[in-house]
Amino acid sequence: MGHEDSAGLLHRFDRWLYRRGRPNGPARMMNRQTVLLASAGLGPRRVVTLEVTGRRTGRRRSLPLVVADLDGEHYLVAMLGRDTNWVRNVRAADGRAVLRHGRRTAVRLEEVESADRAPVLRRYLALAPGARPHLPVDRHAPPAEFKRIAEQIPVFRIRPDRPGPREESAP
Repeated sequence: MGHEDSAGLLHRFDRWLYRRGRPNGPARMMNRQTVLLASAGLGPRRVVTLEVTGRRTGRRRSLPLVVADLDGEHYLVAMLGRDTNWVRNVRAADGRAVLRHGRRTAVRLEEVESADRAPVLRRYLALAPGARPHLPVDRHAPPAEFKRIAEQIPVFRIRPDRPGPREESAP
């Protein structure tokens, strides 16, 4: 089996793991393992656990994500698009979440405007090979191709969470 054959097989396998935009059983199992490793601070520093409150259940939801760095900023990208549960939960939580890689860090995730997403998407595909089958553009594509898909793929800038005025005055 040549390199092209194995790359194509891996691409199909990655797409199978997230058919219809949701992780299947094996993908959920692998995600749980990655959450445990990232939460413990093991593995690459760019792999983190995102913890966000579920918009319906109110329970903490955890999943592994890859942090993309660009021009001194850090970003999270929704490789499965705008209807992803974690995106909906982050929006419902007004961007408040926790990132874990060994330690817990409270963050505020600010959604990046579509017009500004292309360079982040390109950097993300360079760092996250598992995401490549899910984005409809090649990682080596020209910037115009990334601009074309930017509306479909939410991107969030990671900021430190700062308590609001009400929270600061709470006992």
